[in-house]
Amino acid sequence: MTTQVFRYEFAGDIDFAEVESSLVLSIMAVESLHGASEVRLDAAHAIDEDKRNCVIDASTEVGRDINRLFVGFLRREFGEDAFQVERLSEPPTRKAS
Repeated sequence: MTTQVFRYEFAGDIDFAEVESSLVLSIMAVESLHGASEVRLDAAHAIDEDKRNCVIDASTEVGRDINRLFVGFLRREFGEDAFQVERLSEPPTRKAS
């Protein structure tokens, strides 16, 4: 199975607290679709304020839905040029949500 991991990097003028809020909102929305237990088991992400990035493992259906919602929220709130996304080959360390 191919790992689908995405790293988002944010421009310096973006309020990183708002980025974190967008990730939390994405996770909460996915809990409505898949249930809290499945999200806890299948969601993996890492966020680093100092490096101004966020990594999401989208190799599960839960992860793909979090990724889709997160990018949609980011585009709407900050615009297309406020962040960059790249596909990585390694998943992030699991973090409880």
